[in-house]
Amino acid sequence: MKIRSMRCEDADAVIAMMRTFYSSPAVATNGSEEIFAKDVRACVGDCPYLEGFVFEEVDETIGYAMIAKSFSTEFGKQCVWIEDIYLKSEYRGRGLAGEFFDFLEKKFPSALFRLELEQSNAAAYRAYKKAGFEALGYLEMIK
Repeated sequence: MKIRSMRCEDADAVIAMMRTFYSSPAVATNGSEEIFAKDVRACVGDCPYLEGFVFEEVDETIGYAMIAKSFSTEFGKQCVWIEDIYLKSEYRGRGLAGEFFDFLEKKFPSALFRLELEQSNAAAYRAYKKAGFEALGYLEMIK
């Protein structure tokens, strides 16, 4: 799998995958066309907080990811939030998410990595555990 930075010309393919991802049980919110477009623009623009990646195999777009960058005062270091990670269904279960996590660890060697998942998403939970993620006992709140 090739992992590369998201580009403007990826917008249609990424937004199509976002529609699928955000309408699935893997995500608690449905998103919107407006939000999807804003997210992609931020990934390909000069936003310092959001970075987007496209996954390719033999010149086919097979998935995407978006990360948000911040700082964790709790842990005293940069925090990379894996906001979205999506692979088309036929490419799941092949260790490709693990390849992306390895890529991130090389790109941000001293960062803390965080992500969220729906508790019912057992396949994602297993993949994240295999990659070294541990569950936190936090209750997250949003306003």
